Amino acid sequence: MEQSGEEIFHSQLEAARDVVRDIGVQQIRCVALANQRETSLLWDRTSREALGPAIVWQCRRTAGAAAELLAARGDEVRVRSGLRPDAYFSGLKFAWLLDHVPGARDRAARGDLVAGTVDTWLLANLTDGDVFATDRTNASRTMLWNLTERRWDAGLCEWQQVPDVMLPEVRPSAHEYGHTAPSLFGAPLPILAVAGDQQAALYGHGIQEPGRAKCTYGTGAFILTHAGESVEAASPPPGLLLTASADGGLALEGGVFTAGSVVQWLRDELRLATTAPEISALAEAARSSQGVILIPALAGLGSPHWDADARGAILGITRGTTAGQIARAALESIAFRVREVVEAMEAEHGNIDELRVDGGMSSSDTLLQIQSNALQRPVIRPAIQETTALGAARLAAEAAGGSLDLADASERFEPTGELEQEFDRWSTARRAIQRIAGN
Repeated sequence: MEQSGEEIFHSQLEAARDVVRDIGVQQIRCVALANQRETSLLWDRTSREALGPAIVWQCRRTAGAAAELLAARGDEVRVRSGLRPDAYFSGLKFAWLLDHVPGARDRAARGDLVAGTVDTWLLANLTDGDVFATDRTNASRTMLWNLTERRWDAGLCEWQQVPDVMLPEVRPSAHEYGHTAPSLFGAPLPILAVAGDQQAALYGHGIQEPGRAKCTYGTGAFILTHAGESVEAASPPPGLLLTASADGGLALEGGVFTAGSVVQWLRDELRLATTAPEISALAEAARSSQGVILIPALAGLGSPHWDADARGAILGITRGTTAGQIARAALESIAFRVREVVEAMEAEHGNIDELRVDGGMSSSDTLLQIQSNALQRPVIRPAIQETTALGAARLAAEAAGGSLDLADASERFEPTGELEQEFDRWSTARRAIQRIAGN
C-alpha cells in the first residue's frame, strides 16, 4: 500500500488554498498540521524530490523484518520505544526504501537523503525546505525514538539499519515550527502545531488524564487513553503500545487495523451497497446478525493480538443469510475488536468510564449503538466529529497565546441491550481463524 508523496502534498496544498480563497489570508492567524503517522517517505535533502513512494502505515511489506526484530530484540525495542516490533511502524519502512530504491543507501551515507513521516514531508514543502522537523507524537511512532530519554535512539536506529543523520529535529506538538512560503498563500503564515492524527484527536476530546478513552473510526479504529507523565508508571499491558501524547505526556494505544476498510470492502468488492451509509442502513434494518460472524482481519490483527498472519472470514452463513446480516456482523466485528482493546487497557490501568468517538464511521448511529451495547457503557459523539483537526487547532491556538473554545454539544449512546453471547461466539471464531492461519 503506497501513495505518491507529491500527490499527498498537492492535495493538502489545494485544500488549504480553498480555505484561503473562501475566507481571505488576513483571517488566518496560524497553521496546524495533523497527519497519518507511520506513513514513511525518503527525499533529497536539497531538491526535496521524493525517492520512491510513500509507504502507507497499513502496508505489510516489512512484516518479515519485523518478525526478525521481534525475535532478536523485541523486549529491548518495547522498553526503549514503547512499541512492539511490527510492520506498522516507520523505521522498517525507511529501511525498506533505503534497500529498494537504487543508490539510496550510498546517497544516505553521503548525507544527501532524509527520512520522515507525512508531517515532516509537509513541513519541508510548506516552508520551501527551511524546516526539517517532526513532533514528539510522530517521532514516537517510528520505533526509532526513545520515549524515556526523548531522543533518537542509536541502538534502535542500528537494529533497523536507519542512519540517525537522516532523521528530523524533534519538537513539542505546540511550537513555532516556521512559516509557510509566501508564494503558497499570498503571505507567510506561522505553523504553530504538529501532531499525529490519533494524539491530536485525544487532545481534541479534552482527554488529559486517565479514566476516559477515545476511539477514532477511520480506515482503522484507534483507541487511546491518557497514561500520565511517567514512562515507568505507564508501562503498557501486554498487547498495547505506549506513545507520546500531544500535551507532553503519554498515552496508551491499541490499534484495530481494519474498521472503515471492512465497510469499504463490503461496498466495493462484495457490492452489498453503493455507499458506506447504505451498509449502515442494511445493518440497521437487519436488527440482528442471526449468528453470522465476520472476522475483520483484512490486514492481520493489531492490538492486543499482534498477529500479522491472521486472515479474515465470514462464518455462520446459511441459504437464508442476507446482505443486511453480513453488514451487521461487520459492524459488530469492529465493535468487538474495540472492546478487546478497551478490556486490555482496563486490565492494568483501571476503569474507562466512557468512550468518546470521532472519525468518518462515527456518523453511523447503528455502529455507535452496537458499540455501546458491546462495551456496556456510554459512547459519546461530539458535535464536531473532525476531532483530529480540532485537536491540532487547539494546540496551535495555545502556541499563539490564546485558546479555542467551541460549543461541544454531544450525543450519548447508552446501552439498550447486551451482546455477550455474540461476543463469546465471535471470540471463539477469532481464535479458531488464528489457529488455522498459523498452521
